[in-house]
Amino acid sequence: MRILSTEPSLQDIQTYVAEMEQERGFADQGVIEKCLLLGEEVGELFKAVRTQEGLKVDVPGGEIGAELADILIYLCAIANRFEINIEEAFRAKEAQNQTRRWQ
Repeated sequence: MRILSTEPSLQDIQTYVAEMEQERGFADQGVIEKCLLLGEEVGELFKAVRTQEGLKVDVPGGEIGAELADILIYLCAIANRFEINIEEAFRAKEAQNQTRRWQ
């Protein structure tokens, strides 16, 4: 597997995730499974934020940065399954958002 550069583009990260999934045996997981795993990671992020903010939790959450990284991995995996370039999708959505009036 290739190593990410110190300043990878979003496309570099997306390609890395595809290669990583292949190498680690996750490439056969379908979209629904990836979406469910993404949901779990979002929950873990929320628990990490609650912990960081000093809110009551039954078991302390993990590190926020690690949870955000997990979320990015699952976003890339889902996008890869639909052959969506996240960077292009982001730019297109931002172009739309720039024409909206925010109140």
